[in-house]
Amino acid sequence: MKQLADLIQFEEFDHLELLAKQIVEGFLIGLHRSPYHGFSVEFAEHRLYNKGESTKHIDWKLYARSDKLFVKQFEEETNLRAHIVLDTSSSMLFPYEQNHQTKLGYSVLCAAALVHLLRKQRDAVGLCTFSNVIDILTPAKLSSVHAQLIYAHLTKVYHQEGIATNRETKISDTLHILAESLHKRSLVIVFSDFMGGESPRKIVESLQHLRFNKHEVLLFSIRDMEFENEFNFANRPSEFIDLESGESIKLNPLNIREQYIRKQKNFFNELKLLCGQLSIDYFEADIREEFHSVLQAYLLKRKKMM
Repeated sequence: MKQLADLIQFEEFDHLELLAKQIVEGFLIGLHRSPYHGFSVEFAEHRLYNKGESTKHIDWKLYARSDKLFVKQFEEETNLRAHIVLDTSSSMLFPYEQNHQTKLGYSVLCAAALVHLLRKQRDAVGLCTFSNVIDILTPAKLSSVHAQLIYAHLTKVYHQEGIATNRETKISDTLHILAESLHKRSLVIVFSDFMGGESPRKIVESLQHLRFNKHEVLLFSIRDMEFENEFNFANRPSEFIDLESGESIKLNPLNIREQYIRKQKNFFNELKLLCGQLSIDYFEADIREEFHSVLQAYLLKRKKMM
C-alpha cells in the first residue's frame, strides 16, 4: 500500500467515492497477502484461480491491478446495520500543517472507505456527525442514492464547510441520543479524539447506554501521535491555542512534556480499560500512518459479530 501522503491527493479530483474505492481495493490486495485473507468482502473472499476451472467468477478488475487471477467466492446477503459517528469538533482540525492530513480529514477518509466496504458486503450504513450538537443523522440504508448522500455529507466535512474554531465536543450527549434513536441492533463505529474535556467514565457511561440497548460498538481514537502523545514540539517558547475554547497559553514545551505525556497516557489507559470491561472494541489510529489498521479493525469486529 502506498504511504498516506502519496495516496491522498483529494483536492486534485474532489471525488470522495473514487478515493474510498481506491483505499479499499488497495487494502484488499494487501489483505490477500496477509494472515487476514479469510475475511468476507461482498463475497466470502477472493481465492487464487486454479488452472482448468471455470473462468465465470474471475475478478478481471483485480487481475488488471495485481496481474494475478483471483476468483470470487460468494456468500449469502447479510443484514448488518452500521452507523458511522464522526466527531467534527474544532480539535479535530489539528494539526495545522501544510500538505498534511488533519484528524478530521483522516477520519472522513476512513469513514468513506468503510462506507464503500460495508456496501460491498451488502450492509446498510448510516452517518452521524456531531460537535456540541448533532449536525447530521441519517438512517442506515443500502441504496446507491443513500450512499451518494453520505459521500456528499462527508465531502462537505472534509472541506470543513460550516466547520470553524470554537466548536466544542459533547460526545456523551451524542451517544445517549443515538442509543435512544437506533431501534434496531446495529454496529456503531465512532471516530473521535475524545478531547472535549469529558472524563473517560462519563464517555463510557454513554457507551454503556448503547451496549444496554444491544448495539455493538467500535471505537477509534484518532490522534496525531507525534504531537498529541509524545508532545514532540520544538524546544523553544511557543503559544498553544485550544481550538475548542479559543484559550491560549505561552510556554516552553520541554517544561511540561513529561507531565503532559503522563496525563494523556492515564486518560486513554482508563478509557481503554473501561471499554474492555463493556466488551467495546477500542483502537488507536495515528493520522500519520496508513488506513489499513482501521479497516482491519473493522473486519475483526465484523468477524466476531457473524
